[in-house]
Amino acid sequence: MGREGVNGGGPLTPQPTEEQPPALPARPPSMIESSRAVHAALAPPPRPPRPPLNTNHPHEIGVAGPASQKRVASTPTTHAPPTIPRLNGRSVTVRVDRLSRGAASDFRAPAGPATPIEPPRVPDEQPGSSAKADASAPLTTAYPDASRTNRSKPYLAKGVHEIATSYDSRVFDVCGALVCTTGSYTRAWSVQDGELLMSLAMGEGMKGTAVMFRPGENVDEEGKRVWIGNNNGELLEADIQSQSITDSKPNAHGRHEIIKIYRHFNELWTLDESGTLHVWGPDEKGVPSLSQGPTQSFRVPKGHVFSMVVGDELWHATGKEIRVFLPTLDGRTQFQVLIRPLIQDCAGEVTSGTTLASEPDRVFFGHSDGKVSIYSRKDYSCLGVMNVSQYKINSLAGVGGYMWAGFNTGKMSVFDMSQTPWILKKDWQAHKNPVVKLIADPSSFYRLDRCQVVSLGADSMLRTWDGLLQEDWLENEMKAKDGEYCSFEEIKALVLTWNAGASTPHSLRYSESDAVFIQDLLQSSGSPDIIVFGFQELVDLEDKTATAKRFLKQKKKKEGSDQERMSHQYRDWRNFLVQSLDDYMSSGGLYHILHTAPLVGLFTCIFVKADLRERISKLSSAEVKRGMGGLHGNKGAIVVRFMVDDTSLCFVNCHLAAGQSAASQRHSDIAAILEASLLPAERDAAARIDSFVGGGDGSMVLDHELCLLNGDLNYRIDTMSRDTVVAAVKAGNLAKLLERDQLLVARRRNPTFRLRAFEELPIAFAPTYKYDVGTDNYDTSEKRRSPAWCDRLLYRCGCGRGRIEQLDYRRHEVRVSDHRPVSGRFRFQVKRIDPKKRAVAWMKCQQRWEDVRAREAEAAKLFYLTRVIGYDKTTAQRLLSERTARRDHRSPSRHRE
Repeated sequence: MGREGVNGGGPLTPQPTEEQPPALPARPPSMIESSRAVHAALAPPPRPPRPPLNTNHPHEIGVAGPASQKRVASTPTTHAPPTIPRLNGRSVTVRVDRLSRGAASDFRAPAGPATPIEPPRVPDEQPGSSAKADASAPLTTAYPDASRTNRSKPYLAKGVHEIATSYDSRVFDVCGALVCTTGSYTRAWSVQDGELLMSLAMGEGMKGTAVMFRPGENVDEEGKRVWIGNNNGELLEADIQSQSITDSKPNAHGRHEIIKIYRHFNELWTLDESGTLHVWGPDEKGVPSLSQGPTQSFRVPKGHVFSMVVGDELWHATGKEIRVFLPTLDGRTQFQVLIRPLIQDCAGEVTSGTTLASEPDRVFFGHSDGKVSIYSRKDYSCLGVMNVSQYKINSLAGVGGYMWAGFNTGKMSVFDMSQTPWILKKDWQAHKNPVVKLIADPSSFYRLDRCQVVSLGADSMLRTWDGLLQEDWLENEMKAKDGEYCSFEEIKALVLTWNAGASTPHSLRYSESDAVFIQDLLQSSGSPDIIVFGFQELVDLEDKTATAKRFLKQKKKKEGSDQERMSHQYRDWRNFLVQSLDDYMSSGGLYHILHTAPLVGLFTCIFVKADLRERISKLSSAEVKRGMGGLHGNKGAIVVRFMVDDTSLCFVNCHLAAGQSAASQRHSDIAAILEASLLPAERDAAARIDSFVGGGDGSMVLDHELCLLNGDLNYRIDTMSRDTVVAAVKAGNLAKLLERDQLLVARRRNPTFRLRAFEELPIAFAPTYKYDVGTDNYDTSEKRRSPAWCDRLLYRCGCGRGRIEQLDYRRHEVRVSDHRPVSGRFRFQVKRIDPKKRAVAWMKCQQRWEDVRAREAEAAKLFYLTRVIGYDKTTAQRLLSERTARRDHRSPSRHRE
């Protein structure tokens, strides 16, 4: 019901209304009242009395209420604004002589041919300069917390998810149901059904370089026409319904390419590559028109990289420098707001920017090195610089209280800025190629009753996304309230990881301490419900390298004999473990083998108590080969997943790339393991919400609620010699070594490191690698490998509420291998869902969502009408009330009542 009637019969056929919306308001008076003595014969009609200034924003009129609104609703003007004679590509050059606000700028027409004029450089000691503008801002070096990131794509419930532009398009604009791109063609589509509504060829050698929907005569006339700027300095106006060019302005910018078109209420501003900025004011119909020249013109520096309108100001970036300008219709207000540019040396070149309705006093800029700088609109000081990513930020968009970012990798992310460092709330692959631009459509709630974000990729695909992240909200809310419909039980687990160095169970008998290793491990475990043995190198990988070569040469007979020997090795260990449990754990209950899985030296063997076995479901396993470019399993992982009641558990046994200098390869290995879709996906939407996390369907490791990762991860200690490491171990100075542990360093410094999502109990034992076999001496061979903590246990609670607790983390003195085994005891909380209580909780959750959505919709519609269209608050609220009344009148449910 709520979605019907917003667009009526479609984007190009507005529904009749009982009362036409008020006309678009006129532009508010400039900062200094126009002198009607200037150009008296062409003076514009009188404007409403100037509202008081908003003291929070020196260049913005107050917004507290109707009396202090930025614009007041008014009837369209009856006279056209003055036509300013164009002088060699610019109408008027505004020169800035001083900073003091309120002083009129000089109007100087050039005496000869036009020459590029840059805003003057005023010495730092000039009165009025702001020290804060150049002050170094604090840099937050920590990257956003990615431990609870949701990876699902936030598709909208209705409408098409993507539109192929079918040509190379890099600029677009969106207005409700319509999206328009330009390039060699200018095309418009409906985002509701994907229908192509307009397609215009730009002509040979011509391409559209900027596009913007033209303001309508009133709010219901929005989205009917677009302005297109091209590479030849020409401006065109196109009507979408008739698919025709209705007006044009050849040489609007001389022969200079038009690079930006901005909307400022019912004005349009156009900028070309030479730095000429035209302001096109409203005509007698209250809309900008190409039939006359620009109302005013200004000059800004060349070298534009990004710019945007903030309030009444134009924030303009060249390289790292950001300048603030104040274009006005009368041109008599100080144009350059600040003497010196804003710049942060700790951040790269500016690439993007945005504002947030929830943060009205702040302006955000994205940079080429993945940082975001934050500036105050009150005093232009830099409030901070955030490390967001290691990749270039191509576009930013503020949506509600969240920051959306599009990256050069084609990924999009959503950040929660409620704490420092920020929280990476959502992250997904949006495009195959770089994200070119994001637009958070401010009109979508008013026109479509939804919050939409549209992205354009270098893959020439337009995609629409749910700006409210409804599915994320519902999932998080249900998990936060699971105590209302779930009962919880604590179970215990024991996990062992060991690079056995091709040892056999028989090898353990040669040493007394080795012989009692498994016995001591089991008897000190406290009778766990789940026991996981994760081995690496149960076979000689040197032999397996030869086997891999034979595999590549397709010598299958030899490979068969190797496989038989490997299978025999695995069977020996499995039988040994079964016998050990029978011998040493019989008093604690009967254990069953739940699953065994081998992979070229890797071996996972999971046991569970008999009374737990019947509660286990959806058991599945998979393997990831990472050796020899993914062809061979001498490196890789075994992944085992199952459910205990309604909780998903995942166990990962890894063996990553070896070598002191191979940290980046290990990072790639772990990323491949955690990002691969390996396991059967859960198709039931309710089950996905109940038993998996992060918007996942159970096909990936990080989709599971409780996850344990063990293995020979092969991370080493950096920048220290072998002898220095050995000396530090002997001295008990483990803290010095842990500061340079590659895994821990990557967790601190590398935002893309996938193990940042995992936790690890502090290490309090000596490095477990590499020993001379049979001794307690670190490697004394010719290679003299440096000691390292290669053997690790890490865990993750995907629901984020501490439902995994690690009780201990210790190594065991077994000398039969060059690695020492490592074990940990854990407590898991697993849940059982009551279906009836769950149904009640889901209903309440849906009701809460509708309340949240209604609040967001009301605020977004009011923002659109006042801050984009320009109505005063009273008029905007009246429009919304009338619109709601008409919708309710047409609703069948209302008629039935």
